[in-house]
Amino acid sequence: MDLATILGIVLSFGLVVAAIMSGSSLFIFIDGASMAIVLGGTTGALLVNYPLGKVLSVTGVIKKTLFSKSESPSTIIEQFMDYANRARREGILSLEPIIKEIDDAYLRKGLQLTVDGLEPAAIQEIMETEIANIEGRHENGYDIVKALGEYAPALGMIGTVIGLVQMLQTMNDPSSIGPAMAVALITTFYGAILANLVFNPMAGKLKSRSKDEILIKEMQMEGILAISKGENPRIIQEKLSSFQPPRERKSSD
Repeated sequence: MDLATILGIVLSFGLVVAAIMSGSSLFIFIDGASMAIVLGGTTGALLVNYPLGKVLSVTGVIKKTLFSKSESPSTIIEQFMDYANRARREGILSLEPIIKEIDDAYLRKGLQLTVDGLEPAAIQEIMETEIANIEGRHENGYDIVKALGEYAPALGMIGTVIGLVQMLQTMNDPSSIGPAMAVALITTFYGAILANLVFNPMAGKLKSRSKDEILIKEMQMEGILAISKGENPRIIQEKLSSFQPPRERKSSD
């Protein structure tokens, strides 16, 4: 997990807990019925909206997006400069021993297609299909997490309505008003916390990381196509550096 995510979790939840404990005990904000309404209802609504397979598969997308770190464009440029120079000196088949050592399945597949002698147009079609499938999986993960951010506050409001109905039915018993009102307010609190401190920020992180990963994949595809066409390493460097912001491009040069 990157530093920004850790800092965000510590800061947001830390300040909420500190605010609670400054005026009361943390335990008064723990209510089993409220948790059941928000967590159980949100999960149930998600399962109604999405097939079980998609719901289960999204955990892998979230884990990969939040905990894995993409390579930097500068690293990709250095990598392809090495590949291009090697292919220019020793021929395209000299890349075959390197392919086995590459962990990135996308890059490994692209280089293998190049070594196998496929036409650049065929390689591009295959690699673009791979990118489209990656984007689809990321989009599915984003949609599901975003849906959780929409369901949680809605279930909090349902819990509030339940608590208010219970309170109104027992107005003649003052001792029951407090617990019913607690359920009404705490469910809203749980829904707001989950939506604004967990699900919506997580969806934003997924979207941001997805863009970063797709950029890297497009860089890799451009480099693979350039090598398959036998282009000059300097031209390949110029093509790949165009994916970088100008400031990083200068430092790379």
